[in-house]
Amino acid sequence: MTSKERRLVVIAGGGAAGYFAAIACAEADPSAEVLLFEASAHDLSKVRVSGGGRCNVTHACADLADFARHYPRGSRELLGPLHRFGPRETIAWFASRGVELKTEDDGRIFPVTDDSATIVDCLHRSAEGAGVRRRLRCGVAFVSRINGAVRPQERLRVILQTGETIAADCLLVATGGTKGSAGLSIAQGLGHGISPPVPSLFSFHVDDPRLAGLEGLSVQVAGASVADLRLSELGPILVTHTGVSGPGILRLSAWGARELNARNYEFTLAVNWAGSRTMEQTRSELAAERNSHARRLVSTANPFGLPSRLWERIVSASGLARATWANVSRESLRALAAQTCAAEFQVRGKSMNKEEFVTCGGVVRSEVNFATMESRISPGLYFAGEVLDIDGVTGGFNFQNAWTTGWHAGRAMAAAISAG
Repeated sequence: MTSKERRLVVIAGGGAAGYFAAIACAEADPSAEVLLFEASAHDLSKVRVSGGGRCNVTHACADLADFARHYPRGSRELLGPLHRFGPRETIAWFASRGVELKTEDDGRIFPVTDDSATIVDCLHRSAEGAGVRRRLRCGVAFVSRINGAVRPQERLRVILQTGETIAADCLLVATGGTKGSAGLSIAQGLGHGISPPVPSLFSFHVDDPRLAGLEGLSVQVAGASVADLRLSELGPILVTHTGVSGPGILRLSAWGARELNARNYEFTLAVNWAGSRTMEQTRSELAAERNSHARRLVSTANPFGLPSRLWERIVSASGLARATWANVSRESLRALAAQTCAAEFQVRGKSMNKEEFVTCGGVVRSEVNFATMESRISPGLYFAGEVLDIDGVTGGFNFQNAWTTGWHAGRAMAAAISAG
């Protein structure tokens, strides 16, 4: 066995985690041969479409414990890795390669160019500069241990979709977490348990006359909840042509991913258009409006600063479309308050968040050493990104998972082959 053969690292998956791991490994040990395989014709596809094509690289949050709480699954396991390579290190990593980032008011971080191609080009240049060899339209199909070996120093047989066979010292699986992911099959074949993938980060289908024709309208601070599941979020809500979306809805979908899937995405959604106001606070403010502007039409009052078209729908749903405040009874005031801060909508289905696809589920976390991202079951096998049962809410957290786990895996593989 030659030295070159012994020091071979295979990366399965050409996404953010795969690229970051490949670069980290090749830079940590320039003598390593790092091969990256991507099954599709285009690598870094999620990077290209993230943030509407701007690429939401990470999120500004100095408190890493708080940062980790943005992962419905994986927050505890990621806390240690984030302390070693978190958002601050990510920003520095891109800055050292000439990519300047900016922080928006909501904490999301993007390249100053507002163009995901800036990030894609940076990863391509870094991989090329580190000597990573890449192949598109060529995924990893199957993996086994050579001669059934289980000792760390013995290698993995990697069979590509082309039928070629490679003997690798280390294999990183970073193929994503979708149900048909080859990486999940590989992990399962090598003894790993898989938490069944289900969608996360999705919008809700709602067919309701209160929302009809309001496509594109948004409320920046609104509440969304599913009471019987004890799910609630506060944030922007956007009316779409199929229902509701926006960060508040997407966060709710992430935290309730498994429960909502179990209900086949049919449930009652409560929306508080008045933000965090309680029913009593809402009634009180509406009563004050009634006392101050008795002659005004209720439909023109809009005391909560909501978009006028939405307020008109709320008023109409309360039976007060042509009423003045002087004609609003106590019962009507309660109905208006309910439509404002506890409006119920029947959800019948979901849609993915634009071109982005995030799942919960994947390789069982307890079977992975999060200090190195190496399998606890199959030595020489590593994982990074969404192939793990880790997912974050919207806002750059899923990419940070990719950068963090990819960096740790890459460095650990370099150390492993150097020691071997």
